[in-house]
Amino acid sequence: MMRVLRSGSWLLLCAVLLAGCAIPPRTPTPAGMQAWNGRLALTVEGQASQSFSAGFELKGAPEAGELTLTNPLGGTVAVLAWAPGNATLRSGGNVRQFPSVEALAQEATGAEIPLGALFDWLSGRPTPVAGWEADVTQVAEGRLRARRNAPPPAADLRVLFER
Repeated sequence: MMRVLRSGSWLLLCAVLLAGCAIPPRTPTPAGMQAWNGRLALTVEGQASQSFSAGFELKGAPEAGELTLTNPLGGTVAVLAWAPGNATLRSGGNVRQFPSVEALAQEATGAEIPLGALFDWLSGRPTPVAGWEADVTQVAEGRLRARRNAPPPAADLRVLFER
């Protein structure tokens, strides 16, 4: 009897763990909007170097869009949303407003990520951004790397993605 309970508990535990690893379904992208999902890693150098890694789903356009960041189990860590005159960060049940998408990205990641140019970079277009160097040579393979050299602190963004 005890062995049956143990094996039943073990099977239940395995099922729960596998369910936690399941990837949540992607939400459909309206016609005319771009969308990518995958993993990103950001390292910000400086006195107190910071590293950040998350799953992501980016959809929309530079003018209006949404970036959802997820933990390894697929749970939502933060949602960054922007539209003309509006930038919002939803995280941990809190909602915060920002004056611009740049200020929003700075707060969420610790670095000024050029979200507008990110759409171009993920599409393989090396749109120049002051202080940033984007390597779009591996975009066809689902890889992007961008490095910010100025202003300090330096930042390194690596993205593995699919459309």
